Order: sequence, then C-alpha cells, then structure tokens
Amino acid sequence: MFNNYIIETIGLTKKFGDRLGVDHLEMHVQQGRIYGLLGRNGAGKTTTMRMMLNLTRPTNGTIRLFGEDYKKQPAQTYRKIGSIIETPGFYDNLTGFENLKILARLRGEHRKESISRALKLVDLDKETDKVFSNYSLGMKQRLGIAAAVMHEPELLILDEPINGLDPIGIHEIRKFLLSLCREQGTTILISSHVLSEIEQLADVVGVMHEGRLLEEVDILELRKRNRQYVAFSVSDVNTAALLLERQFNTSDYVVCDDSMIRLYDNIDRRGEINSCFVANGLLVTTITISEEKLEEYFSGLIGGEGIG
Repeated sequence: MFNNYIIETIGLTKKFGDRLGVDHLEMHVQQGRIYGLLGRNGAGKTTTMRMMLNLTRPTNGTIRLFGEDYKKQPAQTYRKIGSIIETPGFYDNLTGFENLKILARLRGEHRKESISRALKLVDLDKETDKVFSNYSLGMKQRLGIAAAVMHEPELLILDEPINGLDPIGIHEIRKFLLSLCREQGTTILISSHVLSEIEQLADVVGVMHEGRLLEEVDILELRKRNRQYVAFSVSDVNTAALLLERQFNTSDYVVCDDSMIRLYDNIDRRGEINSCFVANGLLVTTITISEEKLEEYFSGLIGGEGIG
C-alpha cells in the first residue's frame, strides 16, 4: 500500500564484511515534504542514499520508491528521481549550458528548454559565457542541482549539498530547495551533519547514528522542544489541562505523563496558575522552568558531542 510515502525502507541493512554500515533502517519520506537525514560523518547517510539509488545493493531489507519495490520497473522509477551523491563532475572549459547539454544527450533528453529552465531555477541563466572553472563553489553546487532537476524529477535525493559552501552559498541553496518543494511540489531527501541547516530547511528530521535511525520527528515538534516552558507536577493532569483551557484560554501545553503537564505560554503567570490549581483542589508538588536546546537534545540522543 502506498500510504503517501515516496520513500519507505523496511529493515534496510548493509554490511561491509563484519561491520554494519546500515542497521535495519525504517524510514518514511512523505510526498511533497523535505526530509532531513541528520547524523555525524560516517553515520550511514551516504550508504543509505546509494542503496536507494541502486548504486549499491542492500544486504537485507526492502526499499519502496513511489509505493513500489525499487527493483520493479527501475527505468521508469529512476526517471522520476534526481540526485547528487558525490561532487558533480563537469568539464572545466565548458559553460553551464554546454555541460548540461552533454548530460542531457547522455540521458537521451533533447529538449533545449529543459536545460534553460533548470539554469533559471538555480539562478545561473545569466552566466551564459562563464566556464565551469570560473564558477564559485556555490555556483558549482547549484549547477549540480540543475543537472539533477533538469528532467523535472518528482523526488530529489541530495547528499550533503551545502558542504563547503560559504554563508551566501548556503542561503542560496536553501532558498532554492524550499522554493522547489513549496512551489513545484518536489519531494526532497537531504542529508547533512549540520543541525542548524537541517532545522531551517526540513519538515521532518531523521536522526542516524552508527547505521541506525534513532528517531523520525516532525520539525514543529523539535521546535517546540526548543521553547521555554514551565512544568507543573500535579495530582490530576486532566483537571489541570481543563483549567488551563478554561481559565487561561490556552491549549499550548503537553501532558507528559499522569503527573506532569508542560505549559509553553503564560509562563510569567505561573504563580497565578499555581494558585488556580490549588484553589481547585489540585496538589502541586513542583514547578520548574526549563529550556531544552536542540543541540543538547541530539547530544543526549546519540551520546557524546552532538551534531553540527
């Protein structure tokens, strides 16, 4: 069943001798979203993408692309995918247009307008006379993305596309990818070891460590984790939640367990809220103010120094 997943992996495993490069990966990339695969260098991100693109064979497990096994009708499937796995190779003495024209011919594509459109998408359409050797690093990365999108793929798989870019180049790539997803509807899987970039770009984050996917979480939930909150330990969380909604007109809270409720707004009114709880028969045992930084969260998740 499709379930709206453009990419789905089931028990995906890759062994290199006795070493597990990817360990029973269960990934779910939804249509029309940007999925950020986050992890340190060596976590297994590139190997995962190479398996998805049929560049290396899994040891075990299943890969579904567009709802079908990736080995079924591969020519039809991979025509719908654009990718950058390693630094794109282009001819130094040719312009961007000339490089893309050669790639198009190799792929059996002959539409000149596809090349022009791709160059315009990455804002290289005005660099008509500049050869590749005179491109900045950001321009080279954008040309690589143009090569990946000139056949208008439904899915884009990008391995560390911002590596080595300066802040301006990173901003350009981020702006382009967001536009491609939001305006063109392209599904994007992007890997990075830089937490701050994934946080600004992705809709969903998958955290990889030592070949395993530790967590898949919506970015809105992650941002909520990064907000300041006040936590109340109370005798009845249901009554506390009802009082917050009725007396303080807020639903911006999370019930953590059967004794703790975490409130994300009205923090400066915590004394008033405490009095309200007590007046309504609740026993309040602790009130704490906390703020969990994403860096600290991921460091705790994977152990050690964290990501990025």
